[in-house]
Amino acid sequence: MEREPDFLAVVEKPSRYLGTEVNAVRKDPASVRLRVALAFPDLYEIGTSHFGMQILYHVLNCEPWIAAERVYAPAADLEARLRERGERLGSLESRTPLERFDWVGVSLLYELNYTNLLAILELGGIPLYGAERECRHPFVLAGGPATCNPEPVAPFFDAMVVGDGEEVVLELARAWLAWKEEGAEDRGALLERWSRIEGVYVPSFYRARWDEAGFQHLEPGRPGAPPAIRRAILPDLDRAAFPDRPIVPFGKPVHDRLRLEVARGCTRGCRFCQAGMIYRPVRERAPERVLALAERALAATGYEDLSLLSLSTGDYGCLVPLLERLVARHGGERVAISLPSLRAGALSPVLMELIRSVRKTGFTIAPEAGSQRLRDVINKNIDTEEIFSAVREAFGAGWQLLKLYFMVGLPTETEADRRELVDLVRALAALKGPGGRKGRLNVSLAVFIPKPHTPFQWAAQLGLEESRAVLGALRERLSVRGVEVKWQNPEMSFLEGVFARGDRRLAEVLVSAFRKGCRLDGWGDRLRLDLWRQAFAACGVDPGFYTTRPRLRGEPFPWDRIDVRVCRDHLWAEWEKALRGEKTPDCRTGACHGCGCCDFVAVRPVVHAALPGAAAAAAPRPRTAAPAPPPVQVFYSRTGPARFFGHLELVHIIHRALRRAGIPLRFSEGYHPKPRVAFEDPLPTGTESEEESFVVRLAADLAPEEIVRRLNAELPEGLHVHAASRALRPPESCHRYRVTFPGGLPEGLRDGFDPAREVTAGGRSGRLKKFVLGDMLQHFRITDPETAEFDLCRAGGSSLRPSELLQVAFPLAPDDLARARFRKLRRQSV
Repeated sequence: MEREPDFLAVVEKPSRYLGTEVNAVRKDPASVRLRVALAFPDLYEIGTSHFGMQILYHVLNCEPWIAAERVYAPAADLEARLRERGERLGSLESRTPLERFDWVGVSLLYELNYTNLLAILELGGIPLYGAERECRHPFVLAGGPATCNPEPVAPFFDAMVVGDGEEVVLELARAWLAWKEEGAEDRGALLERWSRIEGVYVPSFYRARWDEAGFQHLEPGRPGAPPAIRRAILPDLDRAAFPDRPIVPFGKPVHDRLRLEVARGCTRGCRFCQAGMIYRPVRERAPERVLALAERALAATGYEDLSLLSLSTGDYGCLVPLLERLVARHGGERVAISLPSLRAGALSPVLMELIRSVRKTGFTIAPEAGSQRLRDVINKNIDTEEIFSAVREAFGAGWQLLKLYFMVGLPTETEADRRELVDLVRALAALKGPGGRKGRLNVSLAVFIPKPHTPFQWAAQLGLEESRAVLGALRERLSVRGVEVKWQNPEMSFLEGVFARGDRRLAEVLVSAFRKGCRLDGWGDRLRLDLWRQAFAACGVDPGFYTTRPRLRGEPFPWDRIDVRVCRDHLWAEWEKALRGEKTPDCRTGACHGCGCCDFVAVRPVVHAALPGAAAAAAPRPRTAAPAPPPVQVFYSRTGPARFFGHLELVHIIHRALRRAGIPLRFSEGYHPKPRVAFEDPLPTGTESEEESFVVRLAADLAPEEIVRRLNAELPEGLHVHAASRALRPPESCHRYRVTFPGGLPEGLRDGFDPAREVTAGGRSGRLKKFVLGDMLQHFRITDPETAEFDLCRAGGSSLRPSELLQVAFPLAPDDLARARFRKLRRQSV
C-alpha cells in the first residue's frame, strides 16, 4: 500500500477512497506484465454495486501476469482538491496515477455517467480523445450495455467490447502481450489485432458521415475493418470464472449484499427492454454450481443477504428447489434470500414462505403499464388478475410494503391508459392483509426512453414539458392513503434519451458540458440542465432530433454497425405487432420466433429444470434454546486507514468479520434478526484508538483466545483484536487522548485554559448543554513540540468529541483543527 493520501482527512466519506476492503487484490507491480485500471464512472457507492466490474476484476486477477485495480468517479470535494493541487487521480489499491497503467477499462452502464467518464480520464492525466493519445498513454477500453450504441462516446475510446466480456478481455490481454513482446511501437497495429476479435469495436477504424437529413452513416475507414461488430456471447455460464471472493465494500453501497448471478438473458420479449434483447439467449447457471458458489462466497464475505440475480429470477428453471436448499443450508446463520426481479405471475405462496423464513426482503412488482391494452402493446405478458393475486398473496403473507413500477409515455399511450393506472393502484392499495390491515405501496414512475436494438427504437419519446405534466397529474391523482409516489426526474430522462439514440456529434456536446462543470448527472440534485442546453446551443445540436420524433423503417441508425444478434427485421415485426396490440409468447417454453440470436449449436438456451439430489435436501437447522454461554468482551485497536470508518460502517465490518470467522453468534428476535453485539460510544471519523471494545453474545461457547485468533484473520487493515474476556469491564468515565499537530502546536494551545469557565456546547445528542470546562477537560499537558495529551470526561451525563472540546477550550483556528490527528490511548498506557 502506498502512502496514505492527505485528502482522506478532509473529504466526505473518506472510506470510499481507502482501497483496503476485504478481498481486494494487491499485486506487486514488478511481478506482472499488464496493469489494468478498471474504472466505474460514478461514485463508489454505485460502482461497488455493479457486479460486472467484480467479475472482470476477478477474471483478470486470476491471471498471475495481470494486475487489475479499481477507480471510481471522485466526489466534487476530491475533484476540486486534485485540481487545486495539480494531483492525479489514482487507483484504490496502489494509488498509481491512471496515466501509468497499460489499460483503463471503463464500465458503461448509464448514459448520464458520461461526464464522469471524462472527469476520470482528465484527472488521471489521459487525453480525452483517442486520436490524441500517444504510445506513452494507456489504451482506454469500454464495455457494458451502453456499448450497444457506442457512438456518442466512441471518439474517447481506443476499443470497445460489445457483449459478454469474460472471455474477450483475456483475448485482448493476450493480443496486447504479443504486441508488447514485438516492440509495441505502433498503437494502430494492436488495434488492428483487437478488431479481429469477435465483439471488439475500434471506433477509429470507422468514419462518420451525415447526409442531408442529418442521419449518421458509419463507413469503414481502414482496410480490413469488419463490416459489423458481432456481439460476444458466453455460451455456458458454468464455464466462465465467477468471483467467489467478491470485494466487500465499505460504507453503504446501493446493493449491500452478496449478488449471485443465476442466469443471464431473458426471452420474455418485453418490447421496451433493451437488456431482454442484447443479453439473449437465456443461459442459466447450473443449480449445483449456484449452491457451491453461495457456500464459498458467503464464507468469504460474511454477508447476511444473498440476492439471486437475473433479468427474471422467477423464471429460473428450478427456483423453488434451489431456494429450499439455500434456506436449509444458510437459514440457521440468518442469511436472508432476496429475488430482485420477480414477475407478478411468478409469485407463489411457497416462494413467499421460503423468502420470509429468515427475513422478509423487499418485493418489487413491475406492471409497467396501468391498462391491459398497453401491457399487451409492450408485450408484458401478465394480466390484471395476476397483479392482484401477487399483491394479495404478499399482503396475506405478512408483507406490509410493496413496490410497484410503472412507465409513462409508452408507445400508443392515451389518457385512458393513465386513468387505468390510477384505478389499478387505488384498487391494489385497498387490499388487506392479516387482521384486515392494509399494506402500503411505493409507486415509482419513470418516463419511457426508447433504446437501441429494441422494437421501440423507432418510437418517439415524450417531450420534456409533456413529461412534467403527465407525472405531475399522476402524482396528484395517486395522492391517497397508503400510497407513496416517487418519480424519476424528467430532465434526467430527457438527457438519457438524447444519448441513448445519439451519434458522434454528441461527443462535442459532452465535452462542452463537461467544461462548463457538468458532473454526476445521474444524481438529480447535481443535474444542471441549463448548462446542458448551453452546450447543445454552442455545438449547434438540436436534442429533439434524437428524442421526440418517430423513426421510419429505413432510417439509418448510429448503431447500425453493432450486431447484437437480434435482427432488425425481427425488431420491426415486433414493432408492428405492438401497434396492433398483439402479444408474442416466451420462446423459452414455446416456439422459436426467429429473432436470429441462436444457432442452436454454439449458442442456444440453457435451462435447468431440475436440481440433482433435491429430494435429499437437509432440513433447516433447529433453533434450540440451549443455555447461553456468558458474553465476551472483545478489545481491539483502530488505527491507520481504519480511523476513517464511520460508526455504522464499523458495525457492519465487525458483524461480517464475526460471520467470516465462524463465531457462533446469537441473534435478536423479530422480523430482522441481527447479531447481538453491543458497541461503545462511537468515535468521530478520523480518530484513532488504541483500545475500543464490543460485547458479543454467543450461541455456543468458544474460548476467548480462539475468538482473537479467528477475528484477526478476517479484519481489514487498521483493525486488530488484542484481547477478549468473559469478565466484562465497566465503562470508563474518562478517556485519555493524544493530539498531534504536524508542523507544531498552534499558539492558542500553549496559552492554557480556564478550568472554572462555564461553557455551552452541543453534546453527541446535538442538544446544547452547559458544563464547567474543567469537569470535562482534565490533565491537559504538552508532551513535545507537536503533541499534547488530555483526559476527556463525561460531565453531567454528556460528552463532546475531542476536537469540539479543544475548540471550546482554546482559541484555535479551523485550519489548526483540520491538521490535528487524534488518538485515544489504551487504558494501560494512561
